[in-house]
Amino acid sequence: MIPRYARPEMAAVWTPETRYQIWFEIEALAMEAMAELGTIPISAAEAYRAKGKFDVARIDEIEREVKHDVIAFLTNVAEHVGEEARYAHQGMTSSDVLDTCLALQLARASDLLIAGCTRVMAALKARALEFKMTPCIGRSHGIHAEPTTFGLKLAGHYAEFARNLERLKTARAEIATCAISGAVGTFAQIDPRVEAHVARKLGLAVEPVSTQIIPRDRHAAFFAALGVVAAGVERLATEVRHLQRTEVLEAEEYFAPGQKGSSAMPHKRNPVLTENLCGLARLVRSAVTPALENVPLWHERDISHSSVERGIGPDTTIHLDFALHRLADVVDKLVVYPDNMARNLALLGGLHNSQRVMLALTQAGVGREDAYRLVQRNAMAVWQAPAPRAPTALLGQLRADSDITSKISEADLAACFDDAHHFTRVDDIFARVFAP
Repeated sequence: MIPRYARPEMAAVWTPETRYQIWFEIEALAMEAMAELGTIPISAAEAYRAKGKFDVARIDEIEREVKHDVIAFLTNVAEHVGEEARYAHQGMTSSDVLDTCLALQLARASDLLIAGCTRVMAALKARALEFKMTPCIGRSHGIHAEPTTFGLKLAGHYAEFARNLERLKTARAEIATCAISGAVGTFAQIDPRVEAHVARKLGLAVEPVSTQIIPRDRHAAFFAALGVVAAGVERLATEVRHLQRTEVLEAEEYFAPGQKGSSAMPHKRNPVLTENLCGLARLVRSAVTPALENVPLWHERDISHSSVERGIGPDTTIHLDFALHRLADVVDKLVVYPDNMARNLALLGGLHNSQRVMLALTQAGVGREDAYRLVQRNAMAVWQAPAPRAPTALLGQLRADSDITSKISEADLAACFDDAHHFTRVDDIFARVFAP
C-alpha cells in the first residue's frame, strides 16, 4: 500500500487493528454460539467478550517466536482473558478465522468501491446531460469518422460504469462468505450451527462446501471484476488524454491556480491525473492472474495463496478506490471546449458526410460499389488538398462531378451535408441509457 494513493476510509479496512478486531469478533461469536449449544461454559464466552483485547506490538513479538500469526493473536488475547481463554478456537482451524476475516474485509471494501463507482456515474450523467447535443467528430482508428456528440461519448462511459456497478455488487455477494468448519471442512470438531451464527452476525453467507479454506474461485471472480472496472477507468482516462492533446484540445483536465505542469517548461498543462489513472488501472489488473492462479491449491489446502492475497487484497482495493474517486473528480471538473470541437469537425471539409452521399446514390439506383468509387475519388481529392480546407470542400468537389450530379439533385446532395441528421437519435439513446 502506497499512502499517496490511499483514501483513509479504504486504508482503514486493511490496518492490523481492523484485522485483529475482526479476528476477535469471529472468536467471540463462535464462543457465544458454542455456549448456547452447551459445548463450553457460558461464563467463558462472557469472559472472552468482556476481558478480551489485544496489542499489535505484542502479537508481533509473539509471532516472531511462534512463527504463526493466529496462534500469536490467540496467545495475546489469552493473556488478558485468563484461564477461560482455553475454550477459544475450539474445533476451529486458522483458516476459519483468516478466510472469514478476509471475506468481511473484501465485503467492506466492496461497499466503498460501489460508492466510488456510483459517484463516477453521477458525474458522468451530469456532464452527459450538459453536453447532450454538443457536436464533435467521432473517431475510429484515431481518424475522423462521422459526427457524434460529446454527451453521447460520456453516456457510453456511464453505461459501462452502470455495468461495472452490477459487477461489483455481484462480486461482493460472492465473496461475502463465511467458513467455520474445522481442519478439513468436515465439521468433525465443531457444530455447523456455530458457523451459521457467526455468518449471520457478520452479515455473511455460509460457504456450502469448504475444505480447510473457502474455495478460491470466489476470490478469482472478485479480483477479475475489479480488473474489468479498472479497464473502464483506463478507457475513460485514455479518452481524456487524447482529447487534451494540443492538436485536438476538445477537453482537458482542470488546471488549478498555482499548479505547474513541468519543471522545465512553464507553458505545460499535462494530463497528469488521467495518466496516473491509467497506471493505477494497470496495477489493479495485475492482480487478476495471481488470483486465478490461487484457485488450484493442493488437496484441502496449501498456503501458496496466502502471500498473494496479503498483497493484492489491500493493494488492489485501495488503488481502485482511489482511482474511482479521482476519476469522478476529473469528470466533475473537466474543461470542455465546444468551439474546438466545432473547429475539428470542420477540419476535413465535410468528409464526415461521405457515407450519406454514398447512400443517397444507392437510393438513386447506383450500385453500391460504383457509389463507393464515385464518392471516394472525390473524397480523396479533398483529403489531399492543402489545409485549411473550406467547410464545404467535399460538397463543392461533388457538385463539379457530373457522374454525381447526373444521379442526384442539388437539393438532395446538399441535404447530405446537414449535420443535424447525425443527431436525430440522440434523445432515443439517452432514454435507453438513463431510463429510470
